[in-house]
Amino acid sequence: MPTVTFQTSGKTIEIDKDTNLLRTSIRFEGSVPYKCGGGLCGTCKVRIVDGQENLSKVMKKEVARLGEEKIEQGFRLACQTFINGDVTVAWGEEDLERLNKIAQRRINAAQ
Repeated sequence: MPTVTFQTSGKTIEIDKDTNLLRTSIRFEGSVPYKCGGGLCGTCKVRIVDGQENLSKVMKKEVARLGEEKIEQGFRLACQTFINGDVTVAWGEEDLERLNKIAQRRINAAQ
């Protein structure tokens, strides 16, 4: 079984293959921040510390929210990412209030 290590919160969890990263975090209290869970807001941005090769392909929503440069630096949206092997992820406490405001605007615009 693949193992997910949430470096920032210090949790390590065994999961089934093809499991969504954000849903795993929610279910097992991995603490990845999020607002919408659908690729609209970008608040579930994580950095892949290890195991990039064990993830699903990058989705269009990720490119739209993060940009090519962040993707190349190893960032992904947890809500759009599925796990197929061992992976370690981290996220920052970078200005969460600002990210939450942006997320709410994007969610409202999509409705």
